[in-house]
Amino acid sequence: MKDQSEKQPIALKEWAVSVKALAEGKQIIVMRKGGIIEETRDFKLISPSFYLMPAYEHQKKHLLKEDYAEELDETLVQWTPDMQTIHVEAYAEVVEDIEITNQETLNRLRDFHIWTDAFAEERLRWKRTKPLHLLVLRVYRLAEPLQIPMRPAYNGCKSWVILEDGIAVRDMAPVMDEEAFQFEVQQIKRALA
Repeated sequence: MKDQSEKQPIALKEWAVSVKALAEGKQIIVMRKGGIIEETRDFKLISPSFYLMPAYEHQKKHLLKEDYAEELDETLVQWTPDMQTIHVEAYAEVVEDIEITNQETLNRLRDFHIWTDAFAEERLRWKRTKPLHLLVLRVYRLAEPLQIPMRPAYNGCKSWVILEDGIAVRDMAPVMDEEAFQFEVQQIKRALA
């Protein structure tokens, strides 16, 4: 992990239920194509490390595998549309950015994420000429979660937000030990081989 003084005040917005799965070590990947209101509407990895900001737009139970559908409710317990703060409890570093361009490759990853096959396929098909980015992440849980003031710039369907308020360096620990993490990475690489 990088020196914590190097942490950039940037966050990747991801479904709250996905952030929960990442923070609990249930998955180590996210799949991105870009946010609807982003300037280019394409995904671009603008930082190799970032906070994971839970987002509530577009979360739907029917887009999650059965084992994870109920976890969506857990993410909504303290959420309201007029929230004044955002609860951030995880940080991630990108180990690999893999571009997926076909359904066969995507199918081989079905056991490594919480989304239904139909939703994963929908992400791949959206903007067909652009690849789906599979980010393999080393995720860390913050010792003390951040309560970030909600800012208008954080709203909307976009991948990245620059955190406007100063963030004190936080202690954090990996959600998976090194051996378990490397095992997961190797399983994903085998599936893609």
